[in-house]
Amino acid sequence: MGVFKRGDVWWIDYFTPNGKRVRQSSGTDDKEKALELHDRLKVRHWEEQRLGVRPDRSWQEAAVRWVKETKHKRSHDKDVAKLRYLDATLGGLMLSQVTRDVIDAIGERKAKESSQSNANRYLALIRSILRRAKDDWEWVHHIPKVRLYQERTKRVRWIKKEEAHRLLAELPQHLREMAQFSLCTGLRQSNVSYLKWNQIDMQRKVLWIHADEAKAGRAIAVPLIEDAMSVLRQRLGKHRTYVFTYGRANKPVERCSTKAWHAACKRAGIVETFRWHDLRHTWASWHVQSGTSLQELMQLGSWTTHEMVLRYAHFAADQLMKVASHIDGTFSSQNWSKAHHLRAA
Repeated sequence: MGVFKRGDVWWIDYFTPNGKRVRQSSGTDDKEKALELHDRLKVRHWEEQRLGVRPDRSWQEAAVRWVKETKHKRSHDKDVAKLRYLDATLGGLMLSQVTRDVIDAIGERKAKESSQSNANRYLALIRSILRRAKDDWEWVHHIPKVRLYQERTKRVRWIKKEEAHRLLAELPQHLREMAQFSLCTGLRQSNVSYLKWNQIDMQRKVLWIHADEAKAGRAIAVPLIEDAMSVLRQRLGKHRTYVFTYGRANKPVERCSTKAWHAACKRAGIVETFRWHDLRHTWASWHVQSGTSLQELMQLGSWTTHEMVLRYAHFAADQLMKVASHIDGTFSSQNWSKAHHLRAA
């Protein structure tokens, strides 16, 4: 019992307090180091089984379990890519060694490589895994506080209807049809690119986005205004499955923010960077300016929280003026004189 040599490597052999035999390689040809590891393992098993001390788990164990439990997430592949990056720093650490200093160093390095907002995505993933290790898996009693960078609120980028007309006129046909449809429905690019005919009811003028295709993970119904219906009528018969296709291969358009898109923006006089996703911001901005309430916009755009639509609240200035005018005239000369007269009496 204790340690024994097999070949050039010392092996560890002992029984835990509950009678389980442990026999494993020490990974070293140094007997003193093998004995040190033997003693540490015996103490750890004693603390776990007799004193109720939780075993120290590794970051890799936590990462693997996270990947298995979050396969349903739409961002699953992105999480896996982030974990590969984090493995260089955290892969050899136990959870007890993932300290505030270690995490802050990761954030600082990632912020220098890209941006603070991108660094926050990595820090948020670390925080989520540590919280689950503490609250759900009960692997640790305490976790360090993960500090995220404060991100500046970005200004909503949108274009006026006159600019939209100019842009559509400059776009090639396949992008023009998709852009007009996006401006009429507020749908995200992936939902437009892979929209299928079996998702559309031309009679009822409505389309459905299935739960597994929606960002919020829930099915949504999208009403189709006449401008959107006109685009669909132009596309009828072009493809049996997909609504929007392009080229000889007649396949869905995977990328919309192409050179053709940016060139069209430039020719249309839209100098400031305008992304494809800004079509959705434009759609939402037009709605609020036309009198659509934020609650109605939230339903139309399938946002899950009220905070998501508050970014468009400032476009409702005209509607708010009507409400603000409800108390207008309180201090007009006539009312003021009347109040003064009553007080004097």
